[in-house]
Amino acid sequence: MAAHAADSVKEKLKSYTKSYVEQITSHLKGLDLEILGRIAEVLEGARKEGRQVLIIGNGGSAATASHMANDLAKTAAVKGQKRIKAIALTDNVPIITAIGNDMSYDDVFSEQLDFMVSAGDVVILISGSGNSPNVVKAAQLARQRGAVTIGLLGFSGGKLKSMVDYPLHIASDHYGVVEDIHLSINHILAWFFKQNLS
Repeated sequence: MAAHAADSVKEKLKSYTKSYVEQITSHLKGLDLEILGRIAEVLEGARKEGRQVLIIGNGGSAATASHMANDLAKTAAVKGQKRIKAIALTDNVPIITAIGNDMSYDDVFSEQLDFMVSAGDVVILISGSGNSPNVVKAAQLARQRGAVTIGLLGFSGGKLKSMVDYPLHIASDHYGVVEDIHLSINHILAWFFKQNLS
């Protein structure tokens, strides 16, 4: 009985994996290369001008924000060239918890942007739903301050799709697929800069 159940799990996993890989492949092939190219131009401008690239997200998207800051600042770096000044606003746990406790979790990113962002900086907002209140609030403040806004989005794109300057939308309702594609976009950009600057 146990062996039969294990065989059933293996067969179901094979089918699920095949479907998942097909979804990932389809969305990668369908990437909006025009928007991705514009995002690369924005990041290149920020690199040349020494502007900050501030990155935010919740949950899995917070992990992507941290990963992206690492890759843009370190992986994309080439000796003798200016670096991308990438900073993840997800990484300072004391300030996030202080803002969340003393004010509201809706303010954890906008409050950080309030003392960090300047006109011409770049703010990358990562959100599967595009509707996270703290990310939406951060987008509003970033635009008020004259920052360039980039959205890595999923599902319908949510509120952020029409709020950001450059929305890169993955039209999937599977969080895993959306987050995998967002991380792939990060790797495409980081390794593009690494190769392009070398």
